[in-house]
Amino acid sequence: MHKMKSLFALMSILLVVSLAACVAPTAPAGGSEAPAATEAPAAEGSNEGAVLKIGLVTDVGRVNDRSFNQSAWDGVLQACSASGLTEGEDCRFIETQSPADYAENIQQFVDGGFNVIVSVGFALGEATIAAAKENPDVMFIGVDQFQGEVVPNLTGLIFHEDQSGFLAGALAAQLSQTGKIASVLGTNLVPPVVAFGEGYELGAKYINPDIEVSTTYHPGGLDVAFNDPEWGANTASQVLDQGADVVFGAGGNTGNGALQEVAVADGAGETLFCIGVDTDQWETVPAAHPCLVSSAMKLITPGVVELVALAGEGAFPGGNFFGGAGLAPFHDFDATIPQEVKDKLAEIDAALKDGSLETGYNPQ
Repeated sequence: MHKMKSLFALMSILLVVSLAACVAPTAPAGGSEAPAATEAPAAEGSNEGAVLKIGLVTDVGRVNDRSFNQSAWDGVLQACSASGLTEGEDCRFIETQSPADYAENIQQFVDGGFNVIVSVGFALGEATIAAAKENPDVMFIGVDQFQGEVVPNLTGLIFHEDQSGFLAGALAAQLSQTGKIASVLGTNLVPPVVAFGEGYELGAKYINPDIEVSTTYHPGGLDVAFNDPEWGANTASQVLDQGADVVFGAGGNTGNGALQEVAVADGAGETLFCIGVDTDQWETVPAAHPCLVSSAMKLITPGVVELVALAGEGAFPGGNFFGGAGLAPFHDFDATIPQEVKDKLAEIDAALKDGSLETGYNPQ
């Protein structure tokens, strides 16, 4: 523990904590949000006014995956623009090819003098914690990385995926005409994916206890589970053949494959719906437009922007920071969604926000 050098230093630390504790992310209309969790004093290197260099390390997959990695990179780009930084010079990304490269990719940014490093995904958690402890002057943002131990220069950007999944399930149950819905998911080795899937099932059964919900996780490891659109499409085809008429795709490119398969089937004349994940996939997966009624969002982009801003202000929080979560707009389906469905979703959303309704999800 660092020794306190003066009363002024103590007052400065207390002020930083106070500022950080007052920051709360915003959620979209119809979304759920939570206050920021307990935070640590500002990181040693988080001096207000410091020139930032921001590096992002993706999970396995491409930065333009139209889902998780891309949402985080969009946040970095927005933060760069707001700070007058130059993409490619002050703001860069590294695409991870193998989980064995996590630590090396992070270290490349450390060696390059980057003072804010964003690592994307639960799987990078251990490598990010190790790097943060070894480099106290660098601020780390771990997207989807819950922090059990507070490290002052590491903030986990986390979300209530069970709540947005719950809302998606409640929507699906109200739209289904067959009484059968499904989810096509990434690996169950990643807790946020499980939260989405279980939240979806719980939300559907909250509306209709008798509804049949098919839940399928990708059988592969972290290196392939989120980048297998062919498996996603085949799995979606199977559940459609079994009578499901609403499919939730939550698994990066794997989930995108499921969405696009439903869109093709819908185009063949069946009345089918699909629901995206992480971001508003209406904007990122246009091939899914024929069926894409909404998306179960976690607001990764604004969460990254907010934390980078705090880093630049010398108020980097450390600990855990909850980003907003909720449903995306209905877009072209808005006029066809019955008002009673919209009203019910608004009722559920309000109850989740004020705590009068719990999803029932119990993380292991």
